[in-house]
Amino acid sequence: MDAVLEDFSAHLPHVQAAPVDDGPVELVVRRPAEGEREVLEVAELDLQLGLVGDRWAMRDHSTPSYLLAQLTLINTRVLSVIEPDRSRWPLAGDQIYVDFDISVANLPPGTRLALGSAVVEVTAEPHTGCANFTQRFGIAAMRFVNSPAGRELNLRGINTRVVTAGRVRPGDHVRKL
Repeated sequence: MDAVLEDFSAHLPHVQAAPVDDGPVELVVRRPAEGEREVLEVAELDLQLGLVGDRWAMRDHSTPSYLLAQLTLINTRVLSVIEPDRSRWPLAGDQIYVDFDISVANLPPGTRLALGSAVVEVTAEPHTGCANFTQRFGIAAMRFVNSPAGRELNLRGINTRVVTAGRVRPGDHVRKL
């Protein structure tokens, strides 16, 4: 294991100490086009569109799994380990950034979460890092989030689908239902 990966792994206890039932939404990001990010003060979550104005709604919806990756959540404790500069966090490409335990053990597929006034459901569709994630945060970060422990803890994040439309903003809470 390389030194940087070991350094990341040393922070796992901090990541694992995230709240398990109720935690804060720290950041909401819309991706209007490839490579573009908008940090939002408030976001509308829609049953068909996901996060309104996000490029997800422009994807090919003819595949049966398109709803399984409508909205992604990532644990901010993970991001603080791999990228201390909070201004770069939106580059991760997720829409909802939370201080919350998103591990498989805490949020198995089918778990419902209140996000502000909206409700989302965790899907079984895996969320793995892509070439863009590697380019932005480095190969060690990619190895960290995709390691066996990283996969079990969903360090790269989770996919969800909107089951009740509503609004979410930084400062709201994410709660298990």
